[in-house]
Amino acid sequence: MLLKGNGQLNLKKNKTNKKFVYLISPNKIDNEDFYTDLSLVLESRKVSFFQLRLKNEKIKNELKIGKRIKKICKKFNVKFLVNDNPMLAKKLNADGCHLGQKDMDILKAKKILKNKIIGITCHNSISLAKKAIAAGADYLAFGAFYASKTKKIEFKANLKILKLAKKITSTPIVAIGGIKLSNYKKLLLNKANFLAISGYIWNNKKYKPLEAIKKLK
Repeated sequence: MLLKGNGQLNLKKNKTNKKFVYLISPNKIDNEDFYTDLSLVLESRKVSFFQLRLKNEKIKNELKIGKRIKKICKKFNVKFLVNDNPMLAKKLNADGCHLGQKDMDILKAKKILKNKIIGITCHNSISLAKKAIAAGADYLAFGAFYASKTKKIEFKANLKILKLAKKITSTPIVAIGGIKLSNYKKLLLNKANFLAISGYIWNNKKYKPLEAIKKLK
């Protein structure tokens, strides 16, 4: 995964894209082991993006945690993004921000973040995707494709949405929602550029984080 000068993503086709994981943080980070595990996971060279998504955390702690993660991401050439909050992304000098439909408008976010990466949640809607493309989104996130324990599912997406999106745009597509070892290949075969993964890595009862990421090939 490469970045063009204007902040947009320039991708190779999936057949050669070994760094297809868009890794999302646990909702809470309060254990030192997390940073060790994160380093090991990123060292696998399968992760293109890491998104910081913390719930019910004070801004002071978010900044502290974000700075530590940013250093690890930089070491392994992984783009560091912040969920929902362009102002926090700016304070951390992150590589970009992910916005949901209820978050700040992308045009306002662009004024804050300039040429940084901004991705948009499009749920299961081509209409939302078209709006995001017109506004200059750097990637489109569709989902949820499968049941997830990480986040409450309000919108269900199917594989058809990936094919429809590919017909209207070359903007990179991120698939989200309940992605794990048993279903990830279906999404790649249906042209998703990146797979947003969280629970499979951080809350896997069978495999440790490094073992879990290594199984994704």
